[in-house]
Amino acid sequence: MTTVNKAEIPDIVVSRLPRYLRVLKNLRETKKTTNSTELGKLLGYSSAQVRKDFSQFGEFGKQGTGYNIDYLINQFQQILQVNQTWDIVLIGVGNLGRAILNYRGFEKHGFFIRGAFDDDPHIIGEKIGNKVVRDIAEVGDFIKEFDIKIAMIATPASEAQSVAEMLVANNIKAILTYASTILNLPPEIRVEYSDPIISLQHISYYL
Repeated sequence: MTTVNKAEIPDIVVSRLPRYLRVLKNLRETKKTTNSTELGKLLGYSSAQVRKDFSQFGEFGKQGTGYNIDYLINQFQQILQVNQTWDIVLIGVGNLGRAILNYRGFEKHGFFIRGAFDDDPHIIGEKIGNKVVRDIAEVGDFIKEFDIKIAMIATPASEAQSVAEMLVANNIKAILTYASTILNLPPEIRVEYSDPIISLQHISYYL
């Protein structure tokens, strides 16, 4: 794999890599090689788009021979840095936070919720899934102790900005927020939004 400058790769290309990785892992169950045409059909992209995306990171195959699936999986895992495990703190343990704590899918992909935090005294101390909810006042020391870089926010929208600022002040570098509000944070902080309403409004356009 060619060494690349991450800052030069368009974010839209990076956002497609996890989709490629998922499809490749499914294909690996039945075959050893694939090609841009097959990948494009499975994902709804053109074969030219697949080749263009891959070329951002170097040469992964030879013309006419396709791609070795195991090799592609290994390369994409390295690029996405998911060939290692990541610890996460979860802030907000309401109905959504409880569902997140009870979901085991994150761990299968190397993301582990190390601690869950809330400011509600009725929730603090409760065991949900395999985690005991901690007082949010402890989160700074917790992040430092375990050198955590990623946080999930599942608070009400009205609290999300102040929670995000507190996390950034404690050296969190990336945030996945489920709160339905836009966060105003320094540009070096990576923020991803998970909002099913936006997704539904997107697909309803095509109906």
